[in-house]
Amino acid sequence: MKLTVDLIGWAGAVLVLTAYLMVSTRRLGGESGRYQLMNLLGSIALIVNTLYYRAYPSTFVNLAWMTIAIYTLMRRRTAV
Repeated sequence: MKLTVDLIGWAGAVLVLTAYLMVSTRRLGGESGRYQLMNLLGSIALIVNTLYYRAYPSTFVNLAWMTIAIYTLMRRRTAV
């Protein structure tokens, strides 16, 4: 179980960091669906990991990150 949770956490970290890199290098826009989806999925994976290890401050940050991604995705959906 620990290995699975660790792999999920690493995948989440890679997703969030890749999304940040892509926005920072202007390969993606900050409001693009792809960027927000990468943040959403990365945050979910990191939440799984931080809850397992009871790292609640990190869980809180990732819940906020996930909420922002969901909000932006929903706002984009209603704007179309």
